[in-house]
This record gives sequence, C-alpha cells and structure tokens, in this order.
Amino acid sequence: MTEHVRVAVIGSGFGGLGAAVRLRREGITDFVVLERAGSVGGTWRDNSYPGCACDVPSHLYSFSFAPNPDWPRTFSGQEHIRAYLEHVADSFGLRPHLRFDTEVLRTTWDAQELCWDIETTGGRYRADVVVSATGPLSDPKVPQIPGLDTFPGKVFHSARWDHDADLTGQRVAVVGTGASAIQIVPAVQPDVSRLTLFQRTPPWVMPRVDRAVSGAERALHRALPATARMRRGLLWGIRELQVQAFTKHPNQLGLVERLAKQNMARAIKDPALRARLTPDYRIGCKRILLSSTYYPALAQPNVDVVASGLSEIRGSTLVAADGTEAEADVIVFGTGFHVTDMPIAERVVGADGRTLAESWKDGMEALRGASAAGFPNWMTIIGPNTGLGNSSMILMIESQLAYMADYLRQLDLLAGSPGPGGTGRGRAALDARPSAVHAWNRRVQERMKRTVWNTGGCTSWYLDANGRNTTVWPGTTAEFRRATRRVDLAEYEVLRAPRVRPAAGAAAQEPVGGNEVTA
Repeated sequence: MTEHVRVAVIGSGFGGLGAAVRLRREGITDFVVLERAGSVGGTWRDNSYPGCACDVPSHLYSFSFAPNPDWPRTFSGQEHIRAYLEHVADSFGLRPHLRFDTEVLRTTWDAQELCWDIETTGGRYRADVVVSATGPLSDPKVPQIPGLDTFPGKVFHSARWDHDADLTGQRVAVVGTGASAIQIVPAVQPDVSRLTLFQRTPPWVMPRVDRAVSGAERALHRALPATARMRRGLLWGIRELQVQAFTKHPNQLGLVERLAKQNMARAIKDPALRARLTPDYRIGCKRILLSSTYYPALAQPNVDVVASGLSEIRGSTLVAADGTEAEADVIVFGTGFHVTDMPIAERVVGADGRTLAESWKDGMEALRGASAAGFPNWMTIIGPNTGLGNSSMILMIESQLAYMADYLRQLDLLAGSPGPGGTGRGRAALDARPSAVHAWNRRVQERMKRTVWNTGGCTSWYLDANGRNTTVWPGTTAEFRRATRRVDLAEYEVLRAPRVRPAAGAAAQEPVGGNEVTA
C-alpha cells in the first residue's frame, strides 16, 4: 500500500526536525519524516565518539523558536545536543510524523501526477513535495587504502564509533586531523599504549574557551527569557562582524594566525614537532578548529605525529606516504564525509529521467541553496553553498525553512487560483528555471573568488573534484536570510497536471498562459 502525503521530509536531524516544526506551524499536518535510523538526531546521533562536542556556542547552536535555558556548558557535548533534538521532537508533537528505520532508496518524479514516488525500506510513499534534509555530514568517507583488508584489528570511522572496542592499552592509529580527530585524540590518549596520528595537512587550532554554565545563569535565562535572546544575539553579532575578513579581506586574518601559533607554542615545546604542526596556508582556508587539549595531547610521550598521509597497510603495519611505518591494533578514520558528492543525489530521479547526481556531475547548483532545475517540488535543506565557516548552521537552516514555507504557500495559491468556470486549477508544481539557477550560482561564485576559502592556498572539503567551492556561503547569515525570505515565481516554471479532455460538444478549456506549462 502506498501512503500519499503532502510533504515528505528526508532525515531527522536539525534540518528535518526544523522542517517538521515549520510545517506544523504553517498548519500542515499531512507530512512524514523518513529516517533511516531508529531515532532522531542526524549527525548528533551518529557521531558518538569520545570527546564529541560542538564548536559553536550552545545558545547559538539551537533553534530560535526552541530556546534552551538549561545548556550545561557554553559549548555543548554530543549527548546534550542529541537530548535537545529529542526534546524538540516531543515538545512540538512530531512523533506521529516520524517513520524510523525507513531509508529512502529511490525518489522518482511523476510528471503526469505532479508528485514524487518514494521507495523506502519501510514501504512506498507518494508526496506532492519532497524536502531533503539529509545534511552534508551524514555519510562517512573512508579512503581506499591498499592492504586495508589485511589489517587484523578493528577499523571504524569516527562517525560509526565501535563502542565495543576497548582501546585501553592498545596501539591506536588515528587517520586525519579534522574536527573529529582533534577531539578524539585528547579523549583517548591517556588510555592507549601508543597513539599514532597520520596528518596529511595540519589544521589551524584556536583555544576552545569552554566552561560550565552556572546555575545562576540558567535560572536567570529561565526566569527572564529575554536574557537568553540577548546572549544569542551577541554571539550572532560577533560572528557577523567576522565575515568580511573571510569573504573580502583574508589578509586581515594574520592576527588570528599569530594567536593560533601562540596557542600551539604554549603546549608544543619541541621545535621539530611545532614545525610539523604549523600550517602553510592562510588560516580560515580550511575549517578553523577549536581545542585547548589537542596540542597538550600531542606533546605526550605516547603520541607520534606522522606528517604524511596513510598510503598502505601491511597486516598490522601502517605505512605513510613518506615511508614512515607504525604498528597498530586499531585504526580510527577521521576522514570526513561525502559533502560535494552526497549519496542521496544518486537516489533522486528528476523530470528528464536523470538522477540529481548526474545533473550535478559538473558541480552542485541550487537556486538559493534549495531548488535544482529539473527537480520540481523538491527542496534541500543545507544545500549547495549554504555552509558557514564561522557561525551556526542553525541560522542558515531557519532561513531555508522560511523559504520552504513560502514555497508551499505559493503552491497553494497556484492550486487554488480560479480556472475555467471559477473552479480551482488543480495541483501545481514549481520547477526552478535553469537560467535562474545559473544566474544565482554565477553571483555566488563571483563573490567566492575573493574569499579565504578560494585564495588561502589549501585544499579542503569545501571544494569539489573540479576545485569549485560548492559548499560555503560567501556572505553573512543576514544576507542569506534576506535572499530566502520569499519565493520569486519569476525564477520558476509553473507546472500543471494534464487537464481532462472535454466531452464532445463541451467548451474547450483555455490554454495555459504566462510562465506556466502543462506537465
């Protein structure tokens, strides 16, 4: 049996739950949230490695419509963020809409009925609109290392942590030096016999000024919610002021580099190790990491830093690209995610029979980060060029939710507008015009040319296989909010379901006009 819904949301992380809340606030209850796992949380459910925490302040890394006065720390740990998302699901009545253990296998556009056919592991659905909120940090990327299958010990990615693996007294190899690795290393270093870190590129690391939030602060925020809003506003404003240095004046980041080097020098006294850990690119080109424990951990006698990527495995011997060898009992990959080649794109089939992955083979493009040409009534949350380098992604998500809400309002107006004989004109769909998508992305890429992400001299996960930055937004969150406040129908083609052919002698229906086309 196929269940037909107005909206199908894919994923139940911040984007999916945010979409569900917004739908209910818009008066839409005919929707489902399709989740491949058994609980909500998205990346904050999947990433449960030791030391996992957020590098955005708690009061900014939460929904504006669901403030939490009881964050226990200024930078929250994974368990607190996951508990917050469970609370959102409960307090906004989302449970009846959640479909757990329901992985989307294929989503195909039906041009005759103007809806999406969705095949999942939990049954089939039809939806007038699909909102993809799978997120870019959902599918781990593990490099193809020759000989990996010969390794006799445990191997796992940071986002799929093996909690049955006891690392106590083990020789552990950590591959990668991204945001996850710099949290894992200090968390496990005291327990392991030997830790070998394979570092292809050193990150810039700033101190993480984290502390417990006092009971008095929490009581104040509960009694006077305006104080929590002020705190959030201050955190937001500071980060908005930083944006120009990243997007227009990267040379102004030199002072930040000096602060990062001082942070390193305080913990790393060995000049040779300090040299291996010092980046040769402008700070901000890759994601700036926050930690006050990473460098002290690397300075411990049971830690080795190999300044080269892992290239081969021979049994329990790991060989770096520079020939360095290390023995290991456990390998932990902190090697990131499929960001510019999201697997969900292989499972979305558009109006012309091509998958979204095929449409994006030369690079991801979406109108205002949401709509792809040839994929009517399909929207993505945290789509192309919506990422941030210095602030909270929740701000971008909420802007996209406002765009989604207006998109649905426009569809209602189009479906309810008077047709022949004064009746409604039937179901409608919106398909982003290729010219509008390309124009939007030309403007984004033109602005990107001056940013530190393009000029800083590094290779990062912000760039796709063609060296094009399809990940980050080159402006402030306020700019993006203005750009996504309303749907401009001139940027879309209006599609309508085929009309019933009139009986003999009946008056013919008037042709579709303006920007509208018949599907």
